Amino acid sequence: MPPPGAARPRPARDVAIVAFAQTAHRRRTDDLSEVEMLMPVLHRVLADTGLRTSDIGFTCSGSSDYLAGRAFSFTMALDGVGAWPPIAESHVETDAAWALYEAWVKILTGEADTALVYGYGKSSPGELRDVLTRQLDPYYLAPLWPDSVALAALQAQALIDAGDTDERALAEVAVRSRRDAAANPYAQLRGDVPHGDPLVHPLRVGDCPPVGDGAAAVILAAGSRARELCARPAWIRGMDHRIEAHGLGVRDLTDAPSARLAAERAGAYEHPLDTAELHAPFTSQEVVLRKALRLGDGVRINPSGGPLAANPVMAAGLIRLGEAAARIHRGDSDRALAHATSGPCLQQNLVAVLEGETRA
Repeated sequence: MPPPGAARPRPARDVAIVAFAQTAHRRRTDDLSEVEMLMPVLHRVLADTGLRTSDIGFTCSGSSDYLAGRAFSFTMALDGVGAWPPIAESHVETDAAWALYEAWVKILTGEADTALVYGYGKSSPGELRDVLTRQLDPYYLAPLWPDSVALAALQAQALIDAGDTDERALAEVAVRSRRDAAANPYAQLRGDVPHGDPLVHPLRVGDCPPVGDGAAAVILAAGSRARELCARPAWIRGMDHRIEAHGLGVRDLTDAPSARLAAERAGAYEHPLDTAELHAPFTSQEVVLRKALRLGDGVRINPSGGPLAANPVMAAGLIRLGEAAARIHRGDSDRALAHATSGPCLQQNLVAVLEGETRA
């Protein structure tokens, strides 16, 4: 790592997101298996680029065996990808944003020129709040069964006690997010959504993400190949991920220093941003990230509606990268930040900076 203030080294190759697709996120998909949910998304990103499976140099996925309720569940999804002839493939047991990071590194090393990245999750079959408890410290926290909403409520109360926000400000985050989601055909919740009754004080129903099923996929490509596949590629100018201490009791829940460091290492502070897609499943977490990432009023936050509109576990972080890239593809953004998280209370944070080339 270079010393503070030193110039950040430029990646060895120019790599871009050239295509993005996602499902219409639904509360339940009892009529679909994970493979059936995923296949249309994979077909769409390939069709958007004109690529075939055999043209892809590397494939990487993100999912969770805890959601599927079976070991090595990701192997089923390969039926949707098409694993014959044999393909170069990998998997991460976390949000697929980290699968994108692995694929990006693979392309940077020159071992591939294109990559397919996908993530999927079906949260509806079980009690998601309880399933996520398995992420906690197994000796001191997990035996107490504090679910994900209760932990987020502790974080929200810490922010209120510190004077960083209040319940009215949190409600405004929810209203803005759901209003923006009205223009997103894939969102699970759109438009005016009642803020609702208290769920775990101080969080109300509207402060929390919907539980639902969904999948997403992106295609990465390097250099001239990216320009052949996309009229305006979303170039990844930097990406980094960091983690907080596992023990919640040793953390300041009102801050996310790992997100700030990841943003610094990704080059987020070198030039102005116009868009930020934040993986903030709870309204209070957007408050934390805005402060940690130094996002001013000139940055539009979650124009897609963000995870408060659709939060398919193991795909929601990848969707933040995809949504940011799609805005660059359409010409709605020139420089965007995309953030993904995993674990309780923003424990792990990934930040990517995406840019579109200057238009004539």
